[in-house]
Amino acid sequence: MFVSKYSNPEFSPYDDDSVPETTVPGNWPAPTVSHALSESLSLPGSKSLTNRELVLAALADGPSVLHSPLHSRDSALMIEALRALGVGITEVPTGNVFGPDLAITPGELEGGSSIDCGLAGTVMRFLPPVAALALGPIAFDGDEAARRRPMRTTIDSLRALGVDVSADGRGTLPFSLYGMGSVAGGDISIDASASSQFVSGLLLAAARFDNGLTLRHTGEKLPSMPHIEMTIACLAARGVIVESPEPGVWVVPAGPIRAIDVELEPDLSNAAPFLAAAVVAGGSVTIEGWPASTTQVGADLEQLLPLFGATATRADGALTINGGTGVIGGGSYPGIELDLSTGGELAPAIVALAALASSPSTITGIGHLRGHETDRLAALSAEINALGGAVTEFDDGLHIEPRKLHGGVWHSYEDHRMSTAGAIIGLAVEGVEIEGIDATAKTLPQFPALWATLVGDVPLTTTNTTTSLGLL
Repeated sequence: MFVSKYSNPEFSPYDDDSVPETTVPGNWPAPTVSHALSESLSLPGSKSLTNRELVLAALADGPSVLHSPLHSRDSALMIEALRALGVGITEVPTGNVFGPDLAITPGELEGGSSIDCGLAGTVMRFLPPVAALALGPIAFDGDEAARRRPMRTTIDSLRALGVDVSADGRGTLPFSLYGMGSVAGGDISIDASASSQFVSGLLLAAARFDNGLTLRHTGEKLPSMPHIEMTIACLAARGVIVESPEPGVWVVPAGPIRAIDVELEPDLSNAAPFLAAAVVAGGSVTIEGWPASTTQVGADLEQLLPLFGATATRADGALTINGGTGVIGGGSYPGIELDLSTGGELAPAIVALAALASSPSTITGIGHLRGHETDRLAALSAEINALGGAVTEFDDGLHIEPRKLHGGVWHSYEDHRMSTAGAIIGLAVEGVEIEGIDATAKTLPQFPALWATLVGDVPLTTTNTTTSLGLL
């Protein structure tokens, strides 16, 4: 059975018998569907917001409570890292099926610890500027795959701020720093072309620098700008106003970070495979709790999925995607041409849809995905082509020609979004087996159970909890 160590069974909405069985370390058979969907789902909190709010709460001027946070591997790594730095974080039971609230009590930041970043970009890029405010040595390392993710910009920016960093000439994990209890701040320039997280990591801690921070981006492009806007919005809610006098320049004044209680939005990027399922299978999928306005890039799904012939409807705080007859019902949908530079984390789901389309697609603006959990362009190309597809990889994107696909093993590369992309294709292609479905524990430990519920393979048996999830 799929059981994630990152979610407490006490809060699981599923009985043991309703969780799909897997063979460990075997593959997960991706369910196919023969009927149109008609499902309504709720999802746990946003990973991007949860980890930003954890950092800000740790640096705040008093205690904060995070309501409805995400409980996953990425958030667990952030929590344990902050605890290692001297931050108090306790669970507050609420009865929420996705896990307890979190009470955060800032403490005097202390060194002498090792931080396990796992494969979480938010941990490896957000926490070094925080650790620089502590007193003493702090070492950073992570999974083997994490050692291939670019970190030179973080290392160089810390050195520019006067922080002693030891990296043995590498631009990756592992590295260590020696915090002096404060960071002077000031004016620095960085090239954040590889990831917007380099900018966000500095902005989150900058108000605690003695002189604040003026940060300049020197690269030719800056991917995932909405994530920087999310960081700025989180800071503004806590009284830190970030000025941007010109594109690629941010000014953060020194000052307190206000302690507030925060209600976390559901993770809209994690909604991508579920909403995409309606396009493939036909019928409708509804995600409850869809915010009226948000800085999450997943909000773009409301405009992106209709490009494949679906319709999007907002009502009563929910988003519904109706895919019509879908591929399963004998219908088809067109391919697309799309610049996805502002929402690259949606690319795996979009590319999976393109692989099942009736005409060619070209997805551009996603070259930075080569530095994510894996080289997602190479991985998507390899896995779709292994199932009989025709995907051509180029520097900044992918071109997808329609082909009849067949079953086979879909490798996850330890990447949660690769796992869910394979599940989308498996809806219409029999015999797709996902190697490493447990990679979804990074941001959505409940994915296999929710997916089985979505396609109707596994009935839910606990009336109260399914009702609270919006699944009935």
